[in-house]
Parts: sequence; structure tokens; C-alpha cells
Amino acid sequence: MSKLFTPLTLRSLEIPNRVWMSPMCMYSADADGPNTGAPTDFHFAHLASRAAGGAGLVMAEATGVRPDGRISPWDLGLWNDRQQEAFTRITEAIKGHGAVPAIQLAHAGRKASADKPWLSDRYVPETDGGWQPVAPSPIAYDGLAVPRELTVDEIGQLVEDFADAARRALDAGFQIAEVHGAHGYLINSFLSPVSNHRTDAYGGSFENRIRFALEVVEAVRAVWPEDLPVFFRTSATDWLTENSEDEREGWTGDDTVRLAKELQARGVDLLDVSTGGMVRDAKIAPGPSYQVPFAAQVRQSTDIPTASVGIITEPRQAEEIIAAEQSDAVFLGRELLRNPYWAQHAALELDAEPRWPDQYAYVVKRRKH
Repeated sequence: MSKLFTPLTLRSLEIPNRVWMSPMCMYSADADGPNTGAPTDFHFAHLASRAAGGAGLVMAEATGVRPDGRISPWDLGLWNDRQQEAFTRITEAIKGHGAVPAIQLAHAGRKASADKPWLSDRYVPETDGGWQPVAPSPIAYDGLAVPRELTVDEIGQLVEDFADAARRALDAGFQIAEVHGAHGYLINSFLSPVSNHRTDAYGGSFENRIRFALEVVEAVRAVWPEDLPVFFRTSATDWLTENSEDEREGWTGDDTVRLAKELQARGVDLLDVSTGGMVRDAKIAPGPSYQVPFAAQVRQSTDIPTASVGIITEPRQAEEIIAAEQSDAVFLGRELLRNPYWAQHAALELDAEPRWPDQYAYVVKRRKH
């Protein structure tokens, strides 16, 4: 029996398989006007089609908990009623295809107010509809604006913003909330000594640098039902300390293990393990499954479930990751953009039963050649 196509139960929620759609920004929401940040027909088709394609969990892209928390002016948000109502149609469609709807709650921090990546990926100034980014310290991400350092009171407000967005996500029908703590965005920039040079309670020691992340998780968990899971996405390494030629001190896999234990103690049910994104010039050698060892390290060093990401493209590759207990699930990103029905084809290759929509199944299952 295929391990990839067995259910995974977290709290009371059963996820039908271990093939999950990774959150991927589409830069396709309105940047201004009454529908700013609200999902559109594009987002509906994009997300619902992957549920129809057999993914067991479909996660909406990094969704800003406040207007200045978006990566770009065209990102999704969840700070008002119109956005919440627009998401409801999407969660109903995902559930209707037998998948679990999830959402990644995010604040972009020093990487906010950027242009669409296929245009320039550079800073969008306030005169062009952008805004002043904020961060733990006034240290710019290469090519973007120098952020304003957050005050302690502002940090407290951001914790409340994450909780408010989680409440809206629940009311919109999402069954999993993921806190985005990766890829150099706000929470990740508090964690890493490269971007956090504070000397107060939110900087310096490891315990201080993880404080904001833990406060956000506690606030989200407090408003999220006890019977539903909360995830946390982490960048397990900045890819700096591992490079003997780089003198910068970064976040490491061992740091991630320490953080995972603290997160689990506060009610996080799964660690979504990615890497990188803190600096543009980190030396990374990507290849098939190159980030999986970091998920395996966390899984083997703690008892928190993990999900793997990173150039997972082949059904048997994904099957081996789950069978070898390197992680409990795989998140697919680009591969599901190339082939929305990857999970259905993978099930056939692995002698599992595809989960076709009824409208397709009565025809597809009759095919003999």
C-alpha cells in the first residue's frame, strides 16, 4: 500500500493523503479599491483545481494580516469582511472536492512592498502605491527599502493582527492556519541574527529572538479550535553558517530543532520545513529533495510531525520520503503549477486509488488505454 496516499490525522482532522499544495503567491489581487487583497475568480480556479486534482490539502498563498504586511500590493489579505467573504467560496469548493483548505497567515516585514517578480521584484515606493516596510531592525533586504524598526507596542499590535486574521480564516471556512515564519519575512527576520540586531527583549539571545514567533503562535492557537491543527512554516537554515567561506552568523538546522520543541509545546501540530530567503547572496545548491534532510532532522530530534518541500517532482521520490519517515507529508509547489492533476497520476503510478471528482470519474475510470 502506498504510504503517500494514506490519510494523516492531526487533532480531529483527517487529511486524505500526504500530497499537499504549497502556498504560492500569485500577485493577482486588486492593489487598490474596495476589493484590495480579496481573492478573485483566478484564485478560485487556481486553488479549487488542485483540490480536484487530488491534493489532500490545498493551502492559500501567504496572506497579509494587515495592508502593510503584504509582499506586494497585489497580494491577498485577510483584514476585512470583503476578503473573508471572498475566501468562503474558495474553501467550500476545496472541501467539495474532498480536500482540506488551509491558509498561510503572513507579514512580509522588510521584504514588503515589492513589485511583481516577473516585472522587476524591486521596491514599490509609496508614490506608486507601495509603503514603508517594517522589521525588527533597520536592515534592508538587498534591492528593497530600508525598513523602519518596530517599537515594542507595534510588535504587540502585530500579534493581535495575526490572531484577528486567524479568526477571519476560521469564519471563512479554513480548517488549518499556518503561521509563516520562513523565507526572510517578518517572523523569520526576528529569528535570524543576520536581520535582528535588537538589544531589547526581542533581540540578542536565542530566547529573545524567538519571542515574537512564540507570541504569534500562542495568539493564533488561542483563537483556533482545539480540534483543528495549526502549522508553522520555517526556514530551517539561512544557508550562511554552513558555508565556511561566509562569516555571517545565520539561523541553522539545530536552531530549528530548538524552535520546533518550543512551538510544539505551544500547540503547533506540524512544522512545514523550507529553507533560505533571508539574503539574496546565500550559496545554495538546489537539487531533488535538497531540503528534505532538514525536515528529517526535526522529525528525528523531536516528536512533531513535519512536511518536506523542495524539488519534489516524481511520485516514487515523494513515496520514498514518506516511507522512510523523513517527513509526514510533502508540499508540492511548482510541480502542481505544471500539472494540477499530479496527485491523480501519482496515485495510479503507486497503485493507489485516485480521488477523481464524480463528474470526471465515471469517464476516466472506464478508460482501457
